[in-house]
Amino acid sequence: MSEPLLRVENLSKRFGGIVAADGLRLAIASGELHAVIGPNGAGKTTLLAQLSGQLRPDSGRIYFDGRDITALPMHRRSALGVARSFQITSLFLDLSVLDNVALAVQARCGHSFRFWRNARAEPELREPACAALERVGLAARRNDLASALSHGEHRQLELAMALAGNPRMLLLDEPMAGLGPEESARMVEMLRALKAELTILLVEHDMEAVFALADRITVMVYGRVIASGNPADIRANQDVRDAYLGEQEVAHG
Repeated sequence: MSEPLLRVENLSKRFGGIVAADGLRLAIASGELHAVIGPNGAGKTTLLAQLSGQLRPDSGRIYFDGRDITALPMHRRSALGVARSFQITSLFLDLSVLDNVALAVQARCGHSFRFWRNARAEPELREPACAALERVGLAARRNDLASALSHGEHRQLELAMALAGNPRMLLLDEPMAGLGPEESARMVEMLRALKAELTILLVEHDMEAVFALADRITVMVYGRVIASGNPADIRANQDVRDAYLGEQEVAHG
């Protein structure tokens, strides 16, 4: 069996008396869409923060493509191909859609272009930015101000910004949050297309989306993994149903 692209060993993180990660183990294969689910306070966002380098674990190791990245800062992990999106909206609403993505290319690729120059005028920034917008279905809106986009289109733009550095793995935190049914369906189709190209770790409360997209699912409760397996196994797992799924209508997802 080949080495997983991402491997987490005994990851632990505490905030005072709160245990956000309790000896977590996780392995994600290259090309897999792996969903992490669980109730509020389970530690899902803390896990993403540790994987991206935003937070340092108290103990444990994180390996990406066989390399120990536990001590690497966010920008070094980004350079290796790990991109995180949707934790906090960070759009420049008074700039164009294209300029937002071009600036993300600049930040991730370490270009020395001056920030206040028109980013879209630089072909080294414009071309990958246009390609990222094409991938998320916003190419036709590239010259519009970001403030003119809908909430769902803001999510698409954030995804384009995450894709701008040509990552190998996406860490997505609640991409369906606040979306209506049509926007959610559009996001599911977009992620389904991206999973053919990238490895994706998805934290999401929308169980219909999770069961439609995930190759494997890990369930967290109080900082611990209580189950990990394919969607059918997770749906049938009584411990998972008791701890989290409960009355949620996942049987039809």
